[in-house]
Amino acid sequence: MLEKIREILVEQLDLDPEEVVESASFRDDLGVDSLDLYELLMSIEEEYGFEVPAEDMAELETVGDVVNYLADRGIEA
Repeated sequence: MLEKIREILVEQLDLDPEEVVESASFRDDLGVDSLDLYELLMSIEEEYGFEVPAEDMAELETVGDVVNYLADRGIEA
């Protein structure tokens, strides 16, 4: 799952793959703003056919949070 999330982030935001680790904070470490995060979640929804409710977006602060969020809902890479 982490690899797919990394792939999406690198492709969408032109990030260095080495920076995209589970502990990386979207805002502090990767410089991702709320619009970037929204676009990331839209890509994840498209990739996995799963809708992320808007109220859940605020809880997703790190790459690992997204990985765990999807895993907790039975979504697998």
